[in-house]
Formats: sequence, C-alpha cells, structure tokens
Amino acid sequence: MLLKCRYIDEITDSRGVVFATGTPVSNSMTELYTMMRYLQHDAIRGKGLAHFDCWASTFGETQTAIELAPEGTGYRARTRFAKFFNLPELMTLFKEAADIKTSDQLNLPTPTPIYHNEVAQPTEIQKQMVQELSERAARVHAQLVDPGTDNMLKITSDGRKLGLDQRIINPDLPDDPNSKVNMCVNNIVQIYEDGKADKLTQLVFCDLSTPKTGATGAKAAKTAGGNLDSPELNAVERLIDKENPDEPGFTVYDDIREKLVARGIPREQIAFIHEANTETRKKELFAKVRSGQVRVLMGSTFKMGAGMNVQDRLVALHDLDCPWRPGDLEQRSGRIIRQGNRNKEVHIYRYVTESTFDAYLWQTVENKQKFISQIMTSKSPVRSCEDVDETALSYAEIKALCAGDKRIKEKMDLDVDVARLKLMKASHRSQQFRLEDNLLRHFPEQIRQNESFVEGFTADMQTLAEHPHPVNGFAGMEVKGDLLTDKDNAGAAILEAFKDAKGMEPVPIGSYRGFSMSLTVEDFGRDFILTLKGRMNHRVTLGKDARGNLTRIDNALNAMPDRLQNVRNTLDALTAQMETAKAELGKPFPQEDELRTKSARLAELNAELNIDDRTPMEQMAEDAPAVQSAKAERPSVLAKLKAPLSQPCAEDKIKHRNKEER
Repeated sequence: MLLKCRYIDEITDSRGVVFATGTPVSNSMTELYTMMRYLQHDAIRGKGLAHFDCWASTFGETQTAIELAPEGTGYRARTRFAKFFNLPELMTLFKEAADIKTSDQLNLPTPTPIYHNEVAQPTEIQKQMVQELSERAARVHAQLVDPGTDNMLKITSDGRKLGLDQRIINPDLPDDPNSKVNMCVNNIVQIYEDGKADKLTQLVFCDLSTPKTGATGAKAAKTAGGNLDSPELNAVERLIDKENPDEPGFTVYDDIREKLVARGIPREQIAFIHEANTETRKKELFAKVRSGQVRVLMGSTFKMGAGMNVQDRLVALHDLDCPWRPGDLEQRSGRIIRQGNRNKEVHIYRYVTESTFDAYLWQTVENKQKFISQIMTSKSPVRSCEDVDETALSYAEIKALCAGDKRIKEKMDLDVDVARLKLMKASHRSQQFRLEDNLLRHFPEQIRQNESFVEGFTADMQTLAEHPHPVNGFAGMEVKGDLLTDKDNAGAAILEAFKDAKGMEPVPIGSYRGFSMSLTVEDFGRDFILTLKGRMNHRVTLGKDARGNLTRIDNALNAMPDRLQNVRNTLDALTAQMETAKAELGKPFPQEDELRTKSARLAELNAELNIDDRTPMEQMAEDAPAVQSAKAERPSVLAKLKAPLSQPCAEDKIKHRNKEER
C-alpha cells in the first residue's frame, strides 16, 4: 500500500491519492502516524518526522502507570507509551492532507439516537467463574503457568465470553432467564410487535459465539457446482474459521433465533450475515432488510460494521457485546444513525452483565473514544491527552474487578484524581511564578521600550513635518554629496548607489527630508534595503524603477502615524495585561480544598487496605542499595573496557623476549 501511494505521489506531485473513512483513528493515536506516512510522506520527511521514533518523540512520551502488585497489597510502576503532546501542531500538520468534517459541522438529516443501557445481574455460577479468572490471573502473573497454556489474553477472552453468556464457557450450564441474551430477545420481540405495521427492522451485533452456518453455506455452494478455486469462498471459510476456532456446540446466534421463532417471529424474517457468503447473496439479503422482508439481521462488527446500507427501516440496534476499538462501535452505530433512515428516532441498546468484564470493556472503549474525540473535532484540539491501547486486562484490573471490594476501585479513581489535581496545582504555582516574573521584569521592560518608540515616532513625525514637499514639487535629496532637486536624477542616483552596497553592513549614501539614508543588501543579495534614520529606523525595500523607489520612500515615511498608533495599542495592551497580572498574582489554587480532601481520603484508604503509598521512584531509591550490591557481585564488562591498559608483568616480558630471540 505504501509503495503504491509513493508511486502515485511521484507521478502526480502528491495529488493522486485520496483516502475516505469515517474512522481514521479507530483505536490508538499512533494510527495518525500511519495515515501521515501514506498521505504526507514527503511532508513529514521534510520535517524530520518520517521515522516513527522521531514522530513519537515530538508528539508523545512514555508514562509510568501504577498497577496492583501480585499479592494484591501493594502497587508497582509500569511504563508504556501513553501520553501525547503538541496536539494542535500535530492536527495542523495532519489537516494539510485531511479534510475533517464532524457531525456538528455537516448537520445531516440523520435520526436522533436514544441510548438504553440494559444491566443484567450475574448468576452465582458467573460470580464463581469470575473468581476463578482472578486465580488464573494470579498464577499467570506469578509466572507459575506456561504462557502457551494460559495467559492474560486467554483470561480476558474467557472473561468476555462469560459476560455474554455462561453457556459459551460450558454448554451444559443452565440458561439464566435474566441474562442479557434473554433481555435482548425480549426487547427484539417487543420492538418487532410495535413495528409490524411499518415492517420496521433491527440489527443485532455480537462478535463472540458466531454461527457456523456460513461455513456450511460456503461448502454447499462449492458442492452445488461453484468454482472450487474461488478466492471469495476460500476467504469466507478462512474468516469463519478465524471467528470460530473451536466450533462450539452452543452459539448465541442460534440460541437467539430459536427463542425468537418460539415467540412468534417467522424464521425467514431472521437472518445471519454469515449465511450471505458471496457478494450476490449479500446484496439480496440487504435488499430484503431494506424492504422489510427480513426484520432481524444478526452479525459481527467485522462482517456488517462498515459499508452496509440497510438503514431504510431500521428502528433499533442491539450491542450484545463490546468491541475493543471505539472505531468498531462507531461503525456499528453508523449503520442506523445514517441518511436515508425513515425513522426520526432510533434506539440503541447496550447490554452489560454486572460484576463481569463487561463494565471494564465499556469503560476502556469510553476512555479510548475520549482522546479520539479530543483530536477529531471541529474545534481546536487540546494541548495534550492520554492514549489507551490495551488488548488484555492487566492483573491489577482483573484483581480489582474480581475482588468486589469497592474501596479498591475508589482508591484507583482517587489515584487519578489526586495526580491530576497535583499537576494542576503545580501548573498554578508555575503560572504564579511567571506572573511575578512578568510584573518585575517583562512588563516594565516592554512598557519602557514602547514608550521610547512613541517618543521616537513623535520626534520623527515632527522632523517630517519640518521638511515637507513644496506644492507640486520635490523636496530634494542629497546623494553622495550632491543635492538633487529632480526626481528622475535622485532616483537614478539611488540606483547608482546600489554598486556601493556589499552586504549587511550599512553604507551611508546621503539624506532625505531630515533623515539620513544608508543601503544594505539582504536576503542573499536579492533585496536592496534603504534605511532612513531619525530617532527610529524606517526601512524600504527598493526595486529597479527610479521613480517607483522615491514613491516607496515617501510611503514609508507617511506610514509613521499608523506605526505610532500600533505602538500605542501595544502599550495599552501591555498596561492592561499588567493590571490583570497584578489582580491574579497571589490568588490561591482554586481546587485546594478538593485536593486536600481527596488526598486525606486516599491516605485513609491506603491505610485501610495496607497499601504502600510510596511513589515508584521512592521505592526504586530504597531498593537501589540491594540492586547495586547484587550487581557488584558480577564483574563489569564496561569497567574492564574503561580500565587503563596494565603494564605486562615481568614473566610476560621474559616470555616475549625469548619468543623474539627464537
């Protein structure tokens, strides 16, 4: 892809490639670098940002986060690439190639979404399984399990399945009537009945426990005389196998369809996107959804998240599980919040099983969406933001999720709040120091300087008034000792004086209307600059036209009133800023009480939970002597390399001499 983009850029002068997407940043800020590499390769190379390390050091930095220690009674530091800075500059650079239009700018005729959060209570079996996940995480974290046997990604995956339905883990477990799958079935049936007259349709998104019917259909198509070497069918099978590596006996899709059929919805009005395994079948299926022949369509984000236009009669969308990327969630909702939908209001249902991984997953997606929204905005982006890009839960998160101790979550929230408030207080203190410095040094210097400018311009305007042009005449100009009263001669003399100017050193050439004149050559010999000096300097860029140069000189002198007014405006602004600074100086930190209260509560929680509240740096400092002594036991290769070459011993000298003699 990159090679193709580079080639097209070369033959079209970087004007031949267009990307069109609703989610240029779907998961992590680092995706911006990839977009820039495709679309702005020459631009970022010219700014020294072509390599990712250079880009990352300009716009981001590593950040140390705190996580729960293995024994669950302390915290430890963990560093990752997480924080981004200079976002206005980053987005300014990106917008050289990107035309970002947000929904608030477009104001498209799309339906108004109404969100419903459906919360299901976990069964006793689910609670027990969540605790088992905690124990598995503890063993993995303590490195007691081979990574091929169990790891954090597997635990996270099992946690997601458990949050969806306990029967995905074990098909023999009972069907909980209050599970979120059954809540979804109830909502689908209710909306189906309400929308019967208009044949309103619904979408159900579920990325887990997808059906195997697509594979069966693909194989049937081959058997029926389809092209055995069709890459499309092969790709379908590969994708299906990827989604369902274990081919489970129970799937949420089949469970929902059977329940809907049992509740009176005709089977032919319920479809799985996986059954449409060719482009032709997809088009037929989408047409049936648009016409209302198929009233309920189920599928995964991968198969029907982007590019599917079935919005005509859509009235409800059900998110049974939570995708990892906010871009996926955006693509899901984009199927129903779309131009061409006949309904003025649509309903989006999101299902969560309490005290499972569901809550964490939605929180993670929310955090990711926050920083994406901060940069993909029609307004000016924030100066800095935090990135979230995690595909597996850390041990600390699983422990907090499974422990059920609300104090742990409160402590984690307080950690973030206290750190943020301390940062704000430090910023407030720095601002106070800057105000003090400005009041003592910067503002007085600037005011004195501008006052001297006012005096200088006033004096120069007086000089100009004392040397006016005669009516319909020329005041005369002295060039190289000659007084020239003719405009053409004066202009020609200035052009002749160009020969004397050699560089940035001013060369005096005469006087005009009370001001001395000097010439310099600037901008690598391209520009001849005439400086008229009174109390102030008045610079004029000269050309090759003799009379035109005289007009330019008069224009520069006549512009003095405007320059004087600009200086006075600056002086007024500086005075106003100085008064504002005086009013702001000495003000206390506005969130001091909040910081004090939260810090006290955090200390109290640390004491209750017996958690060490030392910072990672303090812990490292205390551990340093032990680390140093451990290192000291091993010989240092670097020390050997740095050591001066030792003199050879007497025995070595004798051996060397004997060798030479032989």
